[in-house]
Amino acid sequence: MDTQRLILLFIFGFSVLMLWEAWQREHSPKPPAHAEQPVASKPAAAAPAPSQGAIGTPATAAQKGESIVITTDLVVAEIDTLGGTLKRLELLRHKDSNDPDKNFVLISPAHQYEAQSGLTGEGGANHRSLWRAQPGPRSLAASADSLQLQLRTMGKDGLEVEKIYTFRRNSYVIDVAMRVRNGSRNPVATYAYFQLTHDGKPEGQRNSVAETFGAQSFTGFAIYSEEHKYQKVHPADIDKGKADYVKQAQDGWLALVQHYFVSAWLAPQGLTRDYLLEKRQDASYAGRLLVPVSVAPGADATVDVSLYAGPQEKRRLEAAAPGLDLVVDYGWLAIIAWPLFWLLEKLHALTGNWGVAIILLTVLIKLIFFPLSATSYKSMARMKLITPRLTKIREMYANDRQKMNQAMMELYKTEKINPLGGCFPIVVQIPVFIALYWVLLAAIELRHAPFILWIKDLAALDPYFVLPILMSATMVLQTRMNPTPPDPVQAKVMQFMPYFFSIFFFFFPAGLVLYWLVNNILSILQQWQIQRMFNRDKPAHAKR
Repeated sequence: MDTQRLILLFIFGFSVLMLWEAWQREHSPKPPAHAEQPVASKPAAAAPAPSQGAIGTPATAAQKGESIVITTDLVVAEIDTLGGTLKRLELLRHKDSNDPDKNFVLISPAHQYEAQSGLTGEGGANHRSLWRAQPGPRSLAASADSLQLQLRTMGKDGLEVEKIYTFRRNSYVIDVAMRVRNGSRNPVATYAYFQLTHDGKPEGQRNSVAETFGAQSFTGFAIYSEEHKYQKVHPADIDKGKADYVKQAQDGWLALVQHYFVSAWLAPQGLTRDYLLEKRQDASYAGRLLVPVSVAPGADATVDVSLYAGPQEKRRLEAAAPGLDLVVDYGWLAIIAWPLFWLLEKLHALTGNWGVAIILLTVLIKLIFFPLSATSYKSMARMKLITPRLTKIREMYANDRQKMNQAMMELYKTEKINPLGGCFPIVVQIPVFIALYWVLLAAIELRHAPFILWIKDLAALDPYFVLPILMSATMVLQTRMNPTPPDPVQAKVMQFMPYFFSIFFFFFPAGLVLYWLVNNILSILQQWQIQRMFNRDKPAHAKR
């Protein structure tokens, strides 16, 4: 069995195993929801931080908020004055996953998804208090670069709090400023909190194929600090009390991550902040960033924290905060994936079409690995030339495996053929192929990106399966170009394996199938050329 087939068979078997495990995860009984565990009232900080109950008391039945709609060039935000909470955020440049006629809604009541903020303590100005909206514009004017919404409320003991949302043109960063004025005669020590809530369930239907092969389909919290770097926390770990994350830092951010999109509270560098993740009594989850606030009698204090809520576009993430681009998780091959994506972006800038960029990137990768591929195909061509002689040896020594192996090794030595000569070139390329797989599957830039004619979304399946069918045809052709194994059983396995393996491509996004199709076509052309050269120049003793 030649090495390329051996590796292909290994990948096929591994794929079947991973898909089976993914199916089991998808259909296995889910554990019952755990009751909310009490949270320690003091994280590592100077002043006491809140437990869930200390965030604020429920509003009375008489209190009713007003929904204020803010419109910019990128988003439509709805802020409820009952709590001063961002309860809905619609992204105007991204379409819904299931209905292309609707815009994608990132923050929404559908998943108990909210961006809340306030001051801790009973009776404080929090996400259960009634805030008063100040007059002002609600839509970003054509001549304006920013728009502000001001909310005010009174806390206990004469504490006056103002919350200011600032929206900016061409930005998914929303600045949230909390201004606290202490009108009492006593100093106030409290916490300003900024939290994201969610039910922990993925948006829409999970892409089990993507999840199987490790691409970004994680839905949960993430915390970043310079010391501990990027830490993901799955809701299931919070349920089990096994959530492992940094509790206090002087830098970093707290995020809620999902496929293609992210919301993250970004506190200024050098500002002490505590992190707290918990499951609440209503079965939703809360990720909280807390900043200590001390206000002297008659004095003011301001806490400025920004909220990034939008797509996982690399340039926007890098501009928003250090390390925020890590939410685009390409797994353990990120060191290869990021340069590949950078090159893909450059090619898209030249062509204006992501499909054409994928084709050009495939050609470039093929050129880079041309010498290694040539070595592999030369080894296969040599093996093909001596296949009839190998068959005779197997027939001659059918009952004596030791003599058969000795005769085959002697033949390899005479013809100067290394039976594993084609293995290393292929193995070297596998990490690049896997990294590019993750790039094409996780990059939001390819979401709803059209290619040609019937392919309107490179991140979705080919609606008419044209690319998978062509891909299957190239796999069959490539198999027939390879030497036939002398063993009849192996020959049968290799004959049908392309058909089984091609089934996977009917469930892959069109961008991935396009890459593999172009790669296969180039491989066939290269293999054909090398085989033609060998048939022309093969030695006389090989013709026997």
